[in-house]
Amino acid sequence: MSIQLTVNGRQVSLDIPPQLTLLDLLRDRLSLKGAKRSCDLQVCGACTILVNGMAVSACTYLSYEARGAEVLTIEGMADGNTLHPIQQAFVDNGAFQCGFCTPGMILAAKSLLDEVSWPSEEKVKEYMQGNICRCTGYRKILEAILDAAGKIGGQAS
Repeated sequence: MSIQLTVNGRQVSLDIPPQLTLLDLLRDRLSLKGAKRSCDLQVCGACTILVNGMAVSACTYLSYEARGAEVLTIEGMADGNTLHPIQQAFVDNGAFQCGFCTPGMILAAKSLLDEVSWPSEEKVKEYMQGNICRCTGYRKILEAILDAAGKIGGQAS
């Protein structure tokens, strides 16, 4: 089957088997390795990407479901050499250790901040429940997201 979609602002046309997940399309067909394979069950958040602005688990999202969609991966967040404010907040707050979960965390945070400009600490905790980090205690991640919200402050992100 043939699909067309936009990935990180670039039009893509591919022939794919119907069972190909979006994670496999991104990693194997487009060499975008930021979304990680971990659980393959939609529970850890390591594969989180945005499809039309919504956070999805790419490990269970079939590629054909994204036909005609705008897909954003961590590789498309920065503006050239300038990190996106959420990425910069993660750096500034030391919100990662090994970095395996970080792309999914950042994209989930982007989805949240695009939806709610000034989320409460409780709202951030609730929204980020689908993203697991085995290295940190989550405090610095929470601080980074709240810091980014303050910097973005209702601007289009």
